[in-house]
Amino acid sequence: MEALYSRPGFDRKLNVVVLGAVVMILLAFPPGEAFDPLDPNGNITIKWDVMTWTGDGYMAQVTMYNYQQYRHIEAPGWILGWAWAKKEVIWSMQGAEATMQGDCSKFHGDVPHCCKKDPTIVDLLPGVAYSAQSANCCRGGVLSSYVQDPLNSVASFQIVVGKAGTSNITVALPKNFTLTTPGPGYTCSPAKVVKPSLFPTPDGRRHTQALMTWNLTCTYSQFLAQRAPTCCVSLSTFYNDVIVPCQNCACACRPNISQPLLSTVPIEDVFAQSTSSANQRPGASAIIQNQAPPTLLYCSMDMCPIHIHWHVKTNYVDYWRAKVSIINRHVKNYTMWNLVVQHPNFNNLTETFSFQYKGLTSYGAINDTAMFWGIKYYNDMLLEAGDNGNVQSEILMRKDPRFTFTQGWAIPHRILFNGDECVMPPPTSYPFMPNGSIKVKTGLFLHVVLALAVVYLATVL
Repeated sequence: MEALYSRPGFDRKLNVVVLGAVVMILLAFPPGEAFDPLDPNGNITIKWDVMTWTGDGYMAQVTMYNYQQYRHIEAPGWILGWAWAKKEVIWSMQGAEATMQGDCSKFHGDVPHCCKKDPTIVDLLPGVAYSAQSANCCRGGVLSSYVQDPLNSVASFQIVVGKAGTSNITVALPKNFTLTTPGPGYTCSPAKVVKPSLFPTPDGRRHTQALMTWNLTCTYSQFLAQRAPTCCVSLSTFYNDVIVPCQNCACACRPNISQPLLSTVPIEDVFAQSTSSANQRPGASAIIQNQAPPTLLYCSMDMCPIHIHWHVKTNYVDYWRAKVSIINRHVKNYTMWNLVVQHPNFNNLTETFSFQYKGLTSYGAINDTAMFWGIKYYNDMLLEAGDNGNVQSEILMRKDPRFTFTQGWAIPHRILFNGDECVMPPPTSYPFMPNGSIKVKTGLFLHVVLALAVVYLATVL
């Protein structure tokens, strides 16, 4: 055996075998695939239902279903793109529109809505004319998460396609689908023909059927989005006076602010630009691409737009209480915000006092993850930075059999805000419970009581 390992070509053959195994693993799990361990089945499914054939193509109903439990799409909303397989054009749309018409100079008389080979589609804004609307449209591209608001987790529009096939055999499926929100992060699968959709009549006694149906799925990855963290976590407890702050440079490093400015304005009141062009008016290209206008951010040591604070507040005999606060440092409002917290005691979560709550059981009976969001018309909007730019709630939990205040057990394992993971402090900095602190205090108290009793008895006798 030793002679075998010492043979000249053995190492080279072993390297080839290892390299082949690595290649097979990479092929089995392509980099475009995303996986969220807290939401393993989460995705956005896009379905095309061909409802009627036209003279040179078809009319289809395109529907987007957000099956992600806690990740939603905020304003300025989703942007859907694809590439036509042939020379198709879009004659008209309802409930959405193409951002660019393209070159339609070859058409005389009726001009298509879009002639681009790779159209980019956006949702219509609220308040558009009724004649331009379709079901589940016109929310400015905002798409709620499935758990938080299932009724508004669906978006759809109608599209009339020309210069396309007029049968199931001649129709060519669009390809190279993209979904941006408006930045990157989603990877879409190729479209695949599936069983035609069924549509029940209002009385439920009859079902009509799509002439042809294909769908695709888009999954999100924070890594693919190439985004810096957007939130950080600080910690405190009732049994330790130490407040663990967010890590320095958790989201970015604080810009170099001149000394004269610091001498006249407190650092917490100084605004820093979240982008280099924060004070510039958005150009035409940004408007066409449906980009959000640049926002301002309060200056801090961690430079995180969102600050989460977890406080272990009270200890009872059978229960314990924590308080979670969300502080907004952005000069923008967060609508439909949500917070996902992973903690081993959430299987015995009893009550939340100011947030709505739902347990996320991603793996069978394991319930260590909770999703929190605001109460409608009370705190469902996280206001911009300032005196009112925060929401908070206390959480009451029945003690788990494993319950302890030692070794950071009362601290969450993970916290996510609006689907993006927050930067936690290092475990070595967690507030610790002083060893024997309760015993020392109790012993001192007993000594004082005994001393007073002796003095009292000596006085009386």
